[in-house]
Amino acid sequence: MKHLTEEEFRGGYRKAQLIDVREPNEFEGGHILGARNIPLSQLRQRYKEIRSDQPVYLYCQNTVRSGRAAQMLKRKGYGDLNCLKGGFKGWTGKIKKKN
Repeated sequence: MKHLTEEEFRGGYRKAQLIDVREPNEFEGGHILGARNIPLSQLRQRYKEIRSDQPVYLYCQNTVRSGRAAQMLKRKGYGDLNCLKGGFKGWTGKIKKKN
């Protein structure tokens, strides 16, 4: 598992699966453009929605939940796991909000 700076994260997330592991209400309040919401609380049931043959880019509000999500996916056989250092709180790129 790699912890990436925002710059490194930006460099690769468009060619990967971008997963927001925060709860749906946090996701709706704003998320990185192109992210899918699979909350950590549902990951055990929904991890099969994430392809294991492609890089996975994870983020949460800071880094605690994305780290836990990455550990869980690693145990399920996922290899290319990347977490955003500082989480969504530190993100300065494009975001999308629900109106």
